[in-house]
Amino acid sequence: MTISVLVMGGSHFLGRAVAVEALRRGWSVAVFNRGKTGRNPDGTHAIQGDRTNPKDLERLAGIGPWDAVIDTSGMSADVVNLATQALAEVATRYVYVSTVSVYAGWPLLPLTEDLPTLAEAEPVSGMPSDVVVSYGVDKADAEKAARAHLGRALTILRPGVILGPEEYVGRLPWWLRRVERGGRVLAPGRPEQTISPVDARDVAAFACDRAEAGREAEIFNLTSPKNHATMESFLRACIEVTGSGASLEWVDGGFLLDHGARQWTELPLWRTYPGTWAVSGVRAQEAGLVCRPLSETVADTWAWLTSGETAVDNERAAHIGMAEEKETALLAAWDAR
Repeated sequence: MTISVLVMGGSHFLGRAVAVEALRRGWSVAVFNRGKTGRNPDGTHAIQGDRTNPKDLERLAGIGPWDAVIDTSGMSADVVNLATQALAEVATRYVYVSTVSVYAGWPLLPLTEDLPTLAEAEPVSGMPSDVVVSYGVDKADAEKAARAHLGRALTILRPGVILGPEEYVGRLPWWLRRVERGGRVLAPGRPEQTISPVDARDVAAFACDRAEAGREAEIFNLTSPKNHATMESFLRACIEVTGSGASLEWVDGGFLLDHGARQWTELPLWRTYPGTWAVSGVRAQEAGLVCRPLSETVADTWAWLTSGETAVDNERAAHIGMAEEKETALLAAWDAR
């Protein structure tokens, strides 16, 4: 039996990866978006509309039903409330892609799916000012809205950092371009620091798995296994694929903070808070999440970058990466310490 799936989004990065994966499985795939950014995969049935417009959602519901809806573009409670209310009766399963930022303890504490979100609790005490709590609150409230309409038909996925071809935030692309320039590269913190980003294509595969297999309300954190990668293995993979011959200069995290370096944005994937990479993905891994080597994600993203394709514009990308002159000044200060 052919499975029918509706992807909310579907024209770029994760949404496109979901649509491509569903097509690979031989499913009947519809995508719903405004048709203004990215491109819909060949073979999908494109339904153009605005998910913030109730009339467009009513029209969309009339085209159903679907065995599953996979929602990769619901960023706020009002938007998710409209969609889940409109589609609840025409979707056997609804997979909503949320974020680990919903947890009241992220990024300070180790986390599992059983801990409270920002819809249920205040941020833990001592939350740093550079953590954008409002984003987590929006997504936590969106989860709550989805539960109100979908009940047992809802699967919630909470990925951490998502990387891969077409990434629009620009974390991995910035590191690749920086390493491509060669020379001494400021490598932040400790080389052995474990990191657990996930590839968009692996998130897409797991989302499709749950669209097919989910039977009860369920929640999964999506992070790669413990010791899957380190900052050093990540940066060395960037050096290998670019062929730049760059050298890594590991600079102490405390020194960087004292000298005005902004973690997470200026130096992507580097963060000093202990819970950043301590989100358990064991439940998803036991349910079938398979994470490809980070080196493969790096290589495929480099191939995409050098193919001439570009990501869709996103305001978050403007804050990613360190200016060359600032890196030079920090390295000089490190040498002179």
